[in-house]
Amino acid sequence: MIAASVARRYARALLALGIEEGRHEKYGEEIEAVLSALDQNRDAGAFLRNPGYTLQQRHNAVDAVASALELSPVVVNFLRLLVDRQRVSDLAQVARAYRAMVDEKVGRMRATVTSAAPLTERETKNLRDAIAALTGRTIVLDSKTDPSLIGGAVTQVGPKLFDGSLRTQLDRMREHLKRAPN
Repeated sequence: MIAASVARRYARALLALGIEEGRHEKYGEEIEAVLSALDQNRDAGAFLRNPGYTLQQRHNAVDAVASALELSPVVVNFLRLLVDRQRVSDLAQVARAYRAMVDEKVGRMRATVTSAAPLTERETKNLRDAIAALTGRTIVLDSKTDPSLIGGAVTQVGPKLFDGSLRTQLDRMREHLKRAPN
């Protein structure tokens, strides 16, 4: 809980700078790129989190990442601040909080649809448009497949879950039949 509130505080600070400069979307993309790079090279992330290395060594590592990813000076300074404050391990939570804050600011909502088979482009567009009409927001839709659903789809929009999968319908039918009088 404490880490989440700290992550929101850091995200809010970066967002304030991003809004001031009109680069809040760009900063979010850069933070996501850093996260991806650290996921691909776990040694780099461990190096940045390890207080056994000097602050200068860890700052040099930030500079190397920044150079490779062509990060803006504000994001570089932000990463250095996380290193200074021993908060690099919170970067994923900061990125998540930042993304949520930017989405809220620009009227965007994220949704995930999991279907038994891949959705066509048209189905994805229709679903995105339907969710947008319900929420009044722009929708960023992430699609996944899970053959165990048998058919239909499960859609998560913010905290709400809409389960239209055949597997769930069959499970409900099974439970209903079990409870039915003989």
